[in-house]
Amino acid sequence: MNTAAPAAHLAQLIVDAQRANRPLGELDPDLYPKDFADAYQTQQAIFSLRGLEVGGWKIGSKSHTGPVQGSPLPADCLHAPASSFARADYAPVGLELEIAFRFNRDFAPRDEAYSEAEVHAGIGEMAATIEIVSSRFAAFPKVEPLTQLADLLNHGALVVGEFVPYQEGFPFAQPALELTFNGTSIVPGCVANPAGDPRRLLTWLVNHHTGQGQVLPKGLVVTTGSFTGMYFAKEAGELKGLISGLPAVSLTLT
Repeated sequence: MNTAAPAAHLAQLIVDAQRANRPLGELDPDLYPKDFADAYQTQQAIFSLRGLEVGGWKIGSKSHTGPVQGSPLPADCLHAPASSFARADYAPVGLELEIAFRFNRDFAPRDEAYSEAEVHAGIGEMAATIEIVSSRFAAFPKVEPLTQLADLLNHGALVVGEFVPYQEGFPFAQPALELTFNGTSIVPGCVANPAGDPRRLLTWLVNHHTGQGQVLPKGLVVTTGSFTGMYFAKEAGELKGLISGLPAVSLTLT
């Protein structure tokens, strides 16, 4: 079966929905991704249709040992701290506090997979980020996981804090942090990344990308999943995030 046509069709629907700011309802069952290959093909088609450049990646896992998945991030969706966003452009507005990394080397395709040690040795910098999560489907968050993956993992925008040199001894699994919205703490009772140490996700990314015959270039922003779950902002205001040991990051919703 040729999966290119359904993936291209779904990608066009997603792009049109974003441009019109009109979420998608139920689709023809044949258009939904049947597997990971379909979902990743749809991601690539979205980038092609919009003429986007890749500025980074978002990667994550639902558990410490579970499978990893990810999506490239459009370069024009990466923003500096204190940027302002219109809530209406991202409804529903989900907000997450994360840690991102940048590699200080390229990873080129090769016959054998890259080891975790090789990947970790290539980490150059780290920063706090805030992701705005926003779906192109009206039923979100009740959207089938492969469809969310095809929709760039519900990515809306990423506010990227100041990068600092990588600290190997940083408490990545459970850092101390603060997160407030309009001055009120929205930190949940349990602060943790469901993937555990988010660095474990990086090895998957390198091998996923190079396994498709592509170079993963140094300098891309790689954000690695929320420590605070997803907070849905129902009003305008200012979100401030601080992960101890990293520069603070913030954004404003109007």
